Amino acid sequence: MIIKNFNELATNQKKKTALAIMEAGLLAAMPDVALKKTVRKNKLVIGKNTIHLAKYERIFVIGIGKAADLMANAVNSLANVDGGIIVIQHGMRSVLKNKKYKILHAGHPVPNKQSIQAAKKIINFLKKRKQTDLIIFLISGGSSSLVSLPDGITLEDKKTITMLLLKSGATIHEINCIRKHLSKIKGGRMLEHLACDAISLVMSDVVGDDLSSIGSGLTYCDNTTFGDAKKVLQKYNLKKIVPASVIKRIDLGINKKIPETPKHPTIKNYIIATNKDCLYKMAKKAKSFGLKTKLVYPISGDVKQAAKKLVKVIPKEPKSCLIFGGEPTVKVTGRGKGGRNQELVLYLLNEIQKTRQNITVASVGTDGKDGNTDAAGAIITNTEFMPKETQSFLQNNDSYNFFKKHSGLIFTGSTHTNLMDVGIILRQ
Repeated sequence: MIIKNFNELATNQKKKTALAIMEAGLLAAMPDVALKKTVRKNKLVIGKNTIHLAKYERIFVIGIGKAADLMANAVNSLANVDGGIIVIQHGMRSVLKNKKYKILHAGHPVPNKQSIQAAKKIINFLKKRKQTDLIIFLISGGSSSLVSLPDGITLEDKKTITMLLLKSGATIHEINCIRKHLSKIKGGRMLEHLACDAISLVMSDVVGDDLSSIGSGLTYCDNTTFGDAKKVLQKYNLKKIVPASVIKRIDLGINKKIPETPKHPTIKNYIIATNKDCLYKMAKKAKSFGLKTKLVYPISGDVKQAAKKLVKVIPKEPKSCLIFGGEPTVKVTGRGKGGRNQELVLYLLNEIQKTRQNITVASVGTDGKDGNTDAAGAIITNTEFMPKETQSFLQNNDSYNFFKKHSGLIFTGSTHTNLMDVGIILRQ
């Protein structure tokens, strides 16, 4: 069971049903589900494309992201791999125990010195490969922070701009646009050091599954410009508060004093798993309970607006549910504790109260960590609290303490995967 406190949360049949549907979605997010379809004995099969591994003398894996160790573990069990480098976030215990892999831990969501060290070790590893080798890149959510090599700015400046962007309400596409233009490795630049054939297998943690945005396009390329980066800073009123080195570098790029990021991929990148995989499994599970099911994807943009849109499409029939996925954003103005899933559930409750419907709501991050908390998300039925109780918690971005008070926090611990967020609105 991925939801560790399933039994404690399942205090009634509605919650038990909702949690069972959520569990199905989390199980579908596990990397081995997709990799067993892709990696077969001595070959990689992706759609109509087949890559025969036997023609290479050695096979190496470079895994980066929240799912890196679990992805590498699956590939290692399905193919003859000679070794590699795996980068996961601090605090995660690697499930990959094989000594032929070097396991590195680095900062997330803000890069640190270990992120720079990881980037340099990967570059050195790439340079030492022979033409007869093959590298299988395994990319998943969190990669942008875990490997970092700032260009034209210091690590401290990189930390500052990252924290400002994360609190601004910017989308992941916008955040990664900036990241790519302040980096020596993102937007495909890491591949400048590649000395052999390579392929990249990607688990998507961004709305729209844009390869240039997933992991900031480490193994792909970039479809944004320095001009786009400047527009993001202007849009969120960050231009006057970001480090001067950031503005200087972006202006150098706009004035063509430094080169743009690569605009064409140099290796094949394949998306092997997306948020929709989770939603389809959730829908299947919901139908097994006899529920009329509606899917909404993607949920994105401001969390408050996302909640309003979802409430408008809740099915009106009894024994029905709305299953949704994506990744909304939160503009942090308060000093409370929370995350986008907890805040989304709280905003949904706030909207549902106006309609006086008896509904159960849940949302979780498939990576197991929601915002600055130890919870993955939250679940609650809207009859369990006073109607006006949500306001002060929302104003202070303190959704965690609201759900702690009402015993609604969902705990999974690190899931070693990341396919964005999944949720359900259930009427029975």
